[in-house]
Order: sequence, then C-alpha cells, then structure tokens
Amino acid sequence: MTVTLSPRALMSLLVNGPRAMDVLRTALDLGLLDTLEPGPVRLDVLAAQLGVLPLRLYKFLDCIESLGFLHRVESGDDIGATSYRAVPGLRVAVDAVVGPGSTEQDRERYPWQQLHGRLAESLRGEISIDGFAWPPKTAAQTAEFERSMALGLGPAIQAVRRHSSRLWSDRRRLLDVGGGDGTLAAHILDSASHLRADVFNLPAVAPLVAATREARGHSDRLGFIGGDFFASPLPRGYDALSFVRVLHDWPNAVARELVRHAYAALEPGGLILICEEFRSPDRLAMQFFWSYFLIGVDSSVSRLREVAFYTELLTEVGFHSVAVLPGTWELVTAYKPTR
Repeated sequence: MTVTLSPRALMSLLVNGPRAMDVLRTALDLGLLDTLEPGPVRLDVLAAQLGVLPLRLYKFLDCIESLGFLHRVESGDDIGATSYRAVPGLRVAVDAVVGPGSTEQDRERYPWQQLHGRLAESLRGEISIDGFAWPPKTAAQTAEFERSMALGLGPAIQAVRRHSSRLWSDRRRLLDVGGGDGTLAAHILDSASHLRADVFNLPAVAPLVAATREARGHSDRLGFIGGDFFASPLPRGYDALSFVRVLHDWPNAVARELVRHAYAALEPGGLILICEEFRSPDRLAMQFFWSYFLIGVDSSVSRLREVAFYTELLTEVGFHSVAVLPGTWELVTAYKPTR
C-alpha cells in the first residue's frame, strides 16, 4: 500500500534533508543496503553482521523507514527479532545519487547559491544567475556543458540498448540532432555494427565528438556535422534521426518546428526517435535542481512535457506508427511515410 505523507510530515523530512542523506550514504558505505533489499532480515542478525549496537541500529533504521524506503515487521517484545526489507531498487538509487558519477553531486558545481535566500528577488527579475550561459557561448562553456549532459545520459543509453534490435536492424544512417559529445551515438554504434551515426551540433562541439570517436573506437562510423538548427535546415540523407534531451530545452513552438524540420530531412520510411524526461511526479522530483536553478536563467526553458505532447505532434506533422517504448526513460518513435 502506498502512503502519502501529510504536508507537515513531508516538510519535516525536507528540513532534515542533509541528515537523511548522511543516513543513506552511511547505509550504502556499510553494505547495509545489500542485505536489506533482498530481505527480510532480523535486526539482531544485521547488527552482528555489521558489528554495530542493535538499539542504535534500530533508530538508524527508523530514519530510513521514515523516508518510505523500508518495510518493518515487529515481533513482540524481542526488538532483535524485528525484521526489515528495503523497497526494490533502493541500493541502485542511493548509489546513483551519492556514488561515483552522481548527477546530483555534479550539479553542485553550478552557482545555485546565487539564488538561495533571494528567490523573491529573482522571481521579480531583479537578479539572475551569473556565470551560466545558455546556449553556451565559449569553447570552455560548451565543453563543460556537454560533459555535464553526458553524465546524465544513463537512462537514455539504457533505453536505446533495450530496444536496439527493434530500432536499428533496418537502419543505415542516423543523425543525432544536438547529440552532445557523441556519447549516446557511440553507445548506439556499440550494438548496431552496420550503422553509421553523425552528430549534428554547434561547430564548437567538433573536438569533443572527435575525442569520443577516438576513445570509443568508432573512427569510421561516428561522424560530426557542424551547424545550427535555427539557422539552416537539418542535413538530409538519413533514414533515422534522434532528438535526445533536446526538445525540452525549447518552447512548444520551437519544438514543433524542429519536428517539422526532421520530417523534411528524413528519407521516406525514415525513423524519428525522441527521448527525454517526460513529465511525471518522479521525473519532476528528479528535475528539482534544474527547476530551481533555471528560475534565474531566462534563456532556458527546460520544460518537462507529458509524453502525449510528442505523440500528438508526430501524428500532426505526418508521421505514422507512433509508439511509446518502455524504459527507464520511454522512447517515442514514429516513421515517415514511404510515399
């Protein structure tokens, strides 16, 4: 049964956020989550396994339970017989947030403190974020932005791997529009040996794609085309085209226009793929940092949309066989008619 916390209880957890993260980081470091998730496991067994005091561990586990991450079963007066099981996926989630390569830790590099305590001023337009350019203006800004974006590609990479045979088995050439430093395209090529992929991005990104090409061993299949999709049509001659974490950065009218450009650029029968964080309560929660940070950045929209926005748009533009493929992030796919 899912329990929804009252506003008062939720705010108590929010206030104690740093302490909650200390608990979860400690649980990960102790190896506690490895035992709790398969569970159930008794308190006295856990304490002996970890070499800790049972009563202190009981209170420690109360902290985790308060976050909604544990199922507990009491067993009469014997506190040591209390059994616990973690909710599925807890260890992976904690590792993703506080482990190596965490996107949350990476975000701490951004100057969000400029807004902290001054949100009302920012909402009135009196202050903005300094030191963050969108779109990036210099080579250094471009490199830093693309490095950060590549760090958050994990769910998209998992999704395209899961559906690799369905997506690419009959495709020859892929254009990854706004494809960052080529990280996603390289992962696609890993599982589609017959495919060639070109990244279409601003010219300043060319050295980053070259580095990815060299590092990933796709010297003859990962290309780069420099351009600006606001200034010229998309390159033609491709039977697959992808927008991955691109369209949500722009207003609805711009997203619609880019999908129309994709339709014009694709060969007959061509595949279009759209992947990003489609709006849901979970995605909105995980987007909290950017929602907060970008209050002070007027040039960026970062608009999480429901998946229906894209399925309806693709049909409206003329694509057919529109589908939503499941995954950590869903993939929206469709095809241009053959005639």
